[in-house]
Amino acid sequence: MRLALAQLNPVVGDLAGNGARILAACRRAATEGADLVLTPELSLWGYPPRDLLLLPARLEAQSQALDGLAAALAAAPGTPAVLVGVAEACGERCLPNLHNALALVEAGGWRVVARKQLLPSYDVFDERRYFRPASAPALLELECRGRSWRLGLTICEDLWVEEELQGQRLVGPDPIAALQPLQPDLLLNLSASPFSQAKGSLRRQLASRAAGRLGCPVVYVNQVGGNDELVFDGASFVVDAHGALLCRLPCCQEAVTLWDAAASPGPGEGAGSLAPEPEPLEQLFRVLVLGVRDYAGTCGFQQALLGLSGGIDSALVAVIAAAALGGNRVRALLLPSPWSSAGSIDDALALAGRLGLRTDTLPIAALMAGFDQALAPALGGEPTGVTAENLQSRIRGSLLMAVANAEGGLLLATGNKSELAVGYCTLYGDMNGGLAVIGDVYKCRVFELCAWLDSPAAASCRADLGLPASGELVGAAIRHKPPSAELRPNQQDSDSLPEYAVLDPLLEALVEQRRSPEQLGAAGHDGALAERVMGLLRRAEFKRRQAAPVLKVSGQAFGSGWRMPIAAR
Repeated sequence: MRLALAQLNPVVGDLAGNGARILAACRRAATEGADLVLTPELSLWGYPPRDLLLLPARLEAQSQALDGLAAALAAAPGTPAVLVGVAEACGERCLPNLHNALALVEAGGWRVVARKQLLPSYDVFDERRYFRPASAPALLELECRGRSWRLGLTICEDLWVEEELQGQRLVGPDPIAALQPLQPDLLLNLSASPFSQAKGSLRRQLASRAAGRLGCPVVYVNQVGGNDELVFDGASFVVDAHGALLCRLPCCQEAVTLWDAAASPGPGEGAGSLAPEPEPLEQLFRVLVLGVRDYAGTCGFQQALLGLSGGIDSALVAVIAAAALGGNRVRALLLPSPWSSAGSIDDALALAGRLGLRTDTLPIAALMAGFDQALAPALGGEPTGVTAENLQSRIRGSLLMAVANAEGGLLLATGNKSELAVGYCTLYGDMNGGLAVIGDVYKCRVFELCAWLDSPAAASCRADLGLPASGELVGAAIRHKPPSAELRPNQQDSDSLPEYAVLDPLLEALVEQRRSPEQLGAAGHDGALAERVMGLLRRAEFKRRQAAPVLKVSGQAFGSGWRMPIAAR
């Protein structure tokens, strides 16, 4: 049996368009002699469709899309059947009344052949709001090339049952154990698994463990592309019955790759292909680029805008935006105050020149003076301290929003995760924007990414994404500059915060590992500092609730998977 792994980038809710994408994959697979095409979880909807699933008209549109796909397959003899991720109505009034399911679409008809058993409702997932779990395993028997094939079917979380590997697992059945007595020839897992660092290795370990338990190869097909805050990296693969990697699809791009289940060569030798696996920093960069590109494209933005300060955060966002959209579609505003250094302005202009960005310089000194004069009667004098500093940020935010409104561009917020965590950011100022590109990237990681971008190791990735392949990109002047918001003379971030090399590990422990200051103190950290950082984290919750969507790249981002109360003790 020749399987086509269709690693697709569906648009959430675009049932007709996604059906056309699936059909195009089937036609391509037909030219390569495929017998069955595999598409990701909920591939007809795009993942996650969220409350679109609650609209009856969308379920009717799904049936029309499936009927149309079946008719198109019938009109082109030789086009293979395809497994499509769908939402199946249960036909009952009890809620939830849907299954997360797989439909086998063949020439002239379609039928549901599998339903998801384990429904995640942690972090960014909320499947129990919409779906009910299946109570039995799914085995699909197909006749192909003179042989009967027994295909075990699982959907995403159904593979995530190894508590030893994961550290924990959902309460519920073990779909892999339930398939063991059915003796499948292959296990298929069709997924929509968002990217987070180190998850790729875990997916392969889970698949290898399942292959060993079932004594058969495992085929893992994952969605690719950006949907709101989530970015799906693809990286689909096949492992043999011993867990050895036979086939791997590329990271962060659509692909349709053939794998012959009847062949038995070594990895990448005829049975499939092994796309290169990017090292972690390249993978992270490509994921951020994909997230910006798809967010802008799906929302209809033709160009992007950002404030370029000469600092490392806005520099990284500018590079990501140029890679995602092209430098000619990114505009940068320089908004110097009396406290902005000449070096920062020069560094920002030099970076914009390397990336091919259009720039405009709008000094804000006169606006600052106007605000001081206007506020003096209410404050009994001109604003000072943090009030004055935040005014600068809000003036800049207003100018950026005005240009974005006038030109219909997507304003990109440039703050990093460290700042967002402790509230070192200004509501209606530097937090303004339609997308927080690096809001899930700690400051130290920002420095690492920029150092990698300026290194020879990034040359091929830069060229592939349309960036200059040689020479500095971010620039040493920006990379070695002490972090500063430049809101007062000689200001540095370390005046208000611990050094980021100290702060970031504390934040990672508090946010991602959910550890307490007391636990951190017992583990050898400065307990008083941990308590102070926890206080900053809690007090900034109201700011994060009003922030732009954050591209999720870690195990715990400040987005839909972070549900801390604002008013609490």
